[in-house]
Amino acid sequence: MRKSMGLTGRGVVCALVSVTLSATLSSAAAAPAPEESSRIPFAERYRAVQHGGIARAANSSITCGAAVAGTAAPCAGAQQGGPGVNGHYKMAYIDVDSDANTYNSSSADLRLPADSRVSYARLYWGGNLRVGEQKPPKDNRRVLIAEPGGRYKQVLADTVTGHRTTSRTDAFQASADVTKLVRDSGSGAYTVAQINVAMGHSPAGAWGGWTLVVAYENAREPLRSLALWDGFQPLGTKQPALSVGLDKLRIPANASGSAGMVAYNGDRGAANDALSVAADQGPPVSLTDSANPVNDVMNSTITDFGRDTVRLPAYRNTLGFDSDVFDIKSALRSGGDRLTFRFGTSKAGYLVGALFVQAESRR
Repeated sequence: MRKSMGLTGRGVVCALVSVTLSATLSSAAAAPAPEESSRIPFAERYRAVQHGGIARAANSSITCGAAVAGTAAPCAGAQQGGPGVNGHYKMAYIDVDSDANTYNSSSADLRLPADSRVSYARLYWGGNLRVGEQKPPKDNRRVLIAEPGGRYKQVLADTVTGHRTTSRTDAFQASADVTKLVRDSGSGAYTVAQINVAMGHSPAGAWGGWTLVVAYENAREPLRSLALWDGFQPLGTKQPALSVGLDKLRIPANASGSAGMVAYNGDRGAANDALSVAADQGPPVSLTDSANPVNDVMNSTITDFGRDTVRLPAYRNTLGFDSDVFDIKSALRSGGDRLTFRFGTSKAGYLVGALFVQAESRR
């Protein structure tokens, strides 16, 4: 097995405190001073060449309530996958745990192949702070996570937090290294709570959610290049596109691979966004599947190759949160050393938070 890996320079200090929920909430004063930026360029967070892959778990933190009169179908239809955008509802928190001290919580299954060892794990969370209420930005950098069968632990962001305020929204994304927690806990249902997201109604709508991205080693899996990139990039009329290039990949012809992304405030049915990938100088290949139309990729879904993931709740329309994994094999027919991903929009746009890729590699 050949392996080369590294963490690239954004800091890896993660505060995981094994305490009960009441003690966790009382420790708010211990949070570090906020470090924020309205736009964070995409950069490599982690890379490895090893036998293994990338897994992820994700869920939304807020969903629809009552429809605003005359503008939307009933909430239940949207949750089941029907049309509906967050600005057409009074949005309400998802709260699946039995703890009265949390106001939002959701869970999702992380599935690792047997005998895998976690190499790196990172938790991303984000949302909109201004809807019917205004949430304080000081809480952006703090979240709670419970491993399978475990109790909540506080996680503090260990890198610059994206935070962008406009006349209509107040959006953020934060993240933290949670490698030790996931390495010790392995597969199963992870629950994330207390994401700093506002509820209520506004024309811009409420959104929020989390994604756990996990790189793992497994001797029975192919040799792969693994890469995780992140940033905080708003796309819209002023910046309609974002390109992210991954090089030195050594992909053989007819290789298999996949790519996942995290994005916020994509409206279902808007038909104004797309995502593509090109290998070396080859033509771009659109990333699309049965759940993500070619011109509506940021359509509020959490899917693996077009299929629903295992999570609680498992709403098919998340009303503003996207965490999808796509098959990129069709772009790898000729192999190559570089992949270029292009996010695009033609109208109101969305926020891009993370990109993770695995592709078979030559020795």
